[in-house]
Amino acid sequence: MTLILASQSASRRAMLTDAGVPFDAMAAGVDEDAAKAAFAHLPARDLADALAELKALKVSSRAPGALVLGSDSIVELADGTRLDKPETRGQAADHLARMSGGRHKLWSAAVIAENGAAVWRHVDGATLHVRSLSYGFIDAYLDQEWPAIAGCVGCFRIEGPGVQLFAKIDGSHFTVLGLPLLPVLDFLRVRGVLAA
Repeated sequence: MTLILASQSASRRAMLTDAGVPFDAMAAGVDEDAAKAAFAHLPARDLADALAELKALKVSSRAPGALVLGSDSIVELADGTRLDKPETRGQAADHLARMSGGRHKLWSAAVIAENGAAVWRHVDGATLHVRSLSYGFIDAYLDQEWPAIAGCVGCFRIEGPGVQLFAKIDGSHFTVLGLPLLPVLDFLRVRGVLAA
C-alpha cells in the first residue's frame, strides 16, 4: 500500500521520515486563500479539518489505490482571530506582537483519503502560552528566522528558535509541528502500511 503526503511541508515530511514511514510527497495544488474564504464560517478546529480533507481528496483523485494524507494547521488567537501564514516580515512582526503574552489555540488536522473518499480523520489541539515578547526580541528573532517562517502559521518553527516564543505548551509536540502523528501511525498500522 502506497502512502502519499499531500504536502511539501518540510516539518511534516521530516516527521514521517524520522518515524520510519515510507511515503511519497505530492503538492496538493489547493488555492488555500479561496478555500479559507469558502470555509470561513467554520470554527477553527473544523476549518483545519476541512482544509486537510480538501488536500487529501485533491491528491487522491490523481492517485487511485493510494492512501493520501492531507493535513493543515490553524492558529486561533485568544480573541478568536485566525492567523494565516505571514506574507511579509512586517506582517510576521504584527502576528508575533498580537500573540505576545497570550494563550492561543493551535489545531492540527489529518485526513486520509483513498480512491477519492475520506476514510479516516483526526484533529488535535494544543494550547500555546506565548511569553511577553519585546519589540527588540521580535526584531532579532525575525532577523534570524525570516523568511524561513513565511510558510509557518504562527510565525514559528518549534524545532528551532521558535521555541523561545513560549512559556508553556499544552499538547502534543507533533501537533505543534503540524501533524497529529501518533494517531496517523495507528491508522497506518491498521492498514498494513506499518508493521503492527
